[in-house]
Amino acid sequence: MVKGLAFIWGLAAAGAAWAEWNGLNAEQELALKLKPDYNRGLELYRICAKCHNKQGWGRRDGSYPQISGQHFNVLVKQLADMRANNRENPSMQHFIMPEALGDAQALTDLSAYISQLPMTPANGKGSGKDLELGQELYMDKCIGCHGDNGEGDNEKFYPRIQGQHYRYMLRQFNWIKAGERLNAHPDMVIRIEHFSMRDAKAVVDYISRLKPPKELVAPSRKWRNPDFD
Repeated sequence: MVKGLAFIWGLAAAGAAWAEWNGLNAEQELALKLKPDYNRGLELYRICAKCHNKQGWGRRDGSYPQISGQHFNVLVKQLADMRANNRENPSMQHFIMPEALGDAQALTDLSAYISQLPMTPANGKGSGKDLELGQELYMDKCIGCHGDNGEGDNEKFYPRIQGQHYRYMLRQFNWIKAGERLNAHPDMVIRIEHFSMRDAKAVVDYISRLKPPKELVAPSRKWRNPDFD
C-alpha cells in the first residue's frame, strides 16, 4: 500500500513539474492556435538566416544551433519563453521582441516555416571516444522524454535533439546542469545533476550521432534553400 501511494505521488509530482515547466503564457497559447502563413514565415526568417543560415542549419562549431526540422510547438515555446524573459538569449533578444518581429501570429508563422526546413546531413559531432558510456547514460536518463532516437515529442514540447550540433548541445547541457537556463525542465535538472564532465561529453556525443528520419534530412550537405534564390 505504501509503495502504491508513493508511486501515485511520484506520478502526481511529475505531472505538476511538467505543468509548471510548460505553463502557457497568453502569447504562447495564442500562437499555438493560429493558422500559419508560410510565406510570411519566410519573410520573417530572412532575419534569422543571418545567424542560423538560409538552411536553418546553424554552425557545426555550435555557435548557432540547427533549428531546421525542430518541432513546431518547441519553436513556439522557446521563442515565447525568450520574449517573456523565461530564457536568456542576449544575441536574439532584439530580433524577437514584438516591436521587431511582430505579435503572436509572427511566432506561429516563423515557427511553422522553420519546422518544415530539411535538416543538415552533416551536423557537428564529438570525439567518439566514450560512445558506449554515452549510450548507457542516454538509455538511463534521457530516453523517457527525448525518445528512442532523440526524436522528442511535439505535443509534450520535448525538443528534437537528434542531428543537433555537439558543441551547442554540450553548452546547453552545462548551462542546464548549472541552473543557468531558466526554462530547463525540472526533471532533466534532477536527472543530470550528478553527471561528470566526462558523462556530459559522452551522452551529448552519442546524441549528436542519432540520425533523423531520411524524410527530414536534406539530400546532401550541398543543398541550398530554394526560397532564397
